[in-house]
Amino acid sequence: MHIRLSEHFTYGKLLRFTFPTVVMLIFTSIYGVVDGVFVSNYAGKTAFAAVNLIMPALMIFATVGFMLGTGGSAVVARTMGEGDLPRANRYFSLMIAAGFLAGLVLTVIAELAMEPLCLLLGATGELLPLAVLYGRILTLALIPFILQNMFQSFLVAAERPKLGLWLTVAAGLTNMLGDWLLVGVLPWGVAGAAIATVASSFVGGVVPLVYFLLPNKTPLRLVKPRLEGRVLAQACSNGSSEMMSNLSTSLVSILYNFQLMRLIGEDGVAAFGVIMYVNFIFIGVFMGYSIGAGPVISYHYGAGNREELRSLLRKSLLLMLAGCAGLTAAAVFLAGPLSRIFVSYDPGLLALTTRGFRLYALSFLAMGFNIFGSAFFTALSNGVLSAAIAFLRTLLFQTAAIFILPLFLGLDGIWLAVTAAELLALAVTALFLFTQGRRYGYGG
Repeated sequence: MHIRLSEHFTYGKLLRFTFPTVVMLIFTSIYGVVDGVFVSNYAGKTAFAAVNLIMPALMIFATVGFMLGTGGSAVVARTMGEGDLPRANRYFSLMIAAGFLAGLVLTVIAELAMEPLCLLLGATGELLPLAVLYGRILTLALIPFILQNMFQSFLVAAERPKLGLWLTVAAGLTNMLGDWLLVGVLPWGVAGAAIATVASSFVGGVVPLVYFLLPNKTPLRLVKPRLEGRVLAQACSNGSSEMMSNLSTSLVSILYNFQLMRLIGEDGVAAFGVIMYVNFIFIGVFMGYSIGAGPVISYHYGAGNREELRSLLRKSLLLMLAGCAGLTAAAVFLAGPLSRIFVSYDPGLLALTTRGFRLYALSFLAMGFNIFGSAFFTALSNGVLSAAIAFLRTLLFQTAAIFILPLFLGLDGIWLAVTAAELLALAVTALFLFTQGRRYGYGG
């Protein structure tokens, strides 16, 4: 049954509406995992380390898509809640045009800066040419990748989360098939993995673009955009938390790699790469729910439905509690089997990765609350508080923990840094939610 943003959301309806987006994010993570598995098992741990060394930097270029997607969809959904659909379509078209142009500029910059960037990240010897090759191929698809990230949010605002899921499945199958053919069958190594990812980005980014250009049954469609600086600035400010979160995650990943290279070398980078691939599957649950619920929250905020807003917050926090407990237990239990998929060929690396992931998994106890808290304030068009949560949890607290905890705990301090950061951020998230209730009408 089709669920509209304007409806009252019970637990069941909320889960049904957000479920496709959760599965979409999980599936996106899984096909990223398949990428890593093929590179690690067929091209070797040096190629795997090279991919994981440059990947955080490549994600920095793509953060504009998360910013315009989450920030823009909140503006569009709120405008829909206010009852002005033509204006919502105008804003939607402006965001897509801005994403396309930003991707074009960033593609040129990334291609020119790739080799110096790899050198700056510490790529030497065999790592350097592999990292440069992977990076240059992948940035050719920066425009569709940015659009793909944007449409993940806008398809929810258009009341078509299931379409977003099917497009993600199609993109994932394209990537997996490409990995099997270009890395598993043909010995193309990192180049084959990059080409497979490029192909999947075109499926995920170009197909929904065509869908919204043609007549469709959703409330949204692409029209001729016009520059509205205030609206674009509002969307960028509103989505700055998601941009900050992804930007910070990439920067902190670079710091992790730096510390691990210093402490234990290439094996440390490979182990962290495995943890990041698997970690994204678990984070996908929190992110998927938050992205899926965001337009619902924005709509009811724009429509002035304060009781529904209180209900959505209360239900979401209880769902996060269950999710945090369940995913932490699952991650600790599955750390060994999941690590074995990547690095079973190296017993020492397997033991290192398994212990690292079990310690890292403790962060899931608090992470879901912080991700949802940041997304909640984005949905309320408060980009400042949303960005503050994202900045603290993903950059400031983690950066401090990465450098301080190893002084006392050694290598275990690196794996526990994210847990320390999430617990500190949880206190900030709780403070913001408590103090802002009267302002936005969800308190009491």
